Amino acid sequence: MRFTVPQAFVPRDLARDVAHCLTGPVRVEGAKPGMVLEIRIRRLRTGRWGWSAGPTLPAQMDKTLGLSETAGGPPAVIEVPRGSMASYWTLDPEAALGTNRDGVRLRLHPFPGVMGMPLDVPGAQSTFPPTACGGNMDCRALVEGTVLFLPIAVEGGLFSCGDGHAVQGDGEIAGPALACPMEHAELEFHLRPDLSLALPRARTAKGWLTFGFHRDLNEAWTIAAREMVRLMEELYRLKPKEALSLAGLVAHLSITQAVNGVRGVHAFLPHDALEFT
Repeated sequence: MRFTVPQAFVPRDLARDVAHCLTGPVRVEGAKPGMVLEIRIRRLRTGRWGWSAGPTLPAQMDKTLGLSETAGGPPAVIEVPRGSMASYWTLDPEAALGTNRDGVRLRLHPFPGVMGMPLDVPGAQSTFPPTACGGNMDCRALVEGTVLFLPIAVEGGLFSCGDGHAVQGDGEIAGPALACPMEHAELEFHLRPDLSLALPRARTAKGWLTFGFHRDLNEAWTIAAREMVRLMEELYRLKPKEALSLAGLVAHLSITQAVNGVRGVHAFLPHDALEFT
């Protein structure tokens, strides 16, 4: 099998070109702060190549990938690793398979790492940390068929999407996932003025997800668990303590990603977890 290393985009202005490659912002007619944007992920198709952490790339990604931290802020600069530090993959979107130069083959489960809208704050906003309005969540469950619900903070919503991932494990522990271009992404928007959310939620084919984001992982899982309790109150008309006691039996916590400065945790509730007689 023949591999071709993709060319770098040059010239590159590192004072400006330091964020994710996104499509957007898309203005949603009628979107107002306080509403919820429902995003139905209809179809995703990868390009035919991707890259991931190579065998010589340590898991302590910030220093190794050339990420520089501003005081109290998210990573400011990222350079795609090249040479022996990166593992390049040939992707077959029809068969949903990826193969690297060492002959390792794996099944693809593509999703956009970034889906979100800006906060209602002045000035430029980084695409690196996830926020209450989504963004760089890097959640591997946001695949075809999933429905994402995001709070709207600004007039028109201004939704952006990108950062294609061909496959990723929970936590994204090596730093990058299998990053790739997306040839096709079909998303369907619906405004939900009937909903009121403080943080993203998602409904997958298998169950519900609630999210928590914080620099402290303990705080992140606490937020995700609190949001799951609230969801179970709504779904099953439970009191908070009742919801919490049942959540301890049927809800599952996972580290979404631990590499974006702000950590992410999601709680998962299977659709068939509870039955009431």
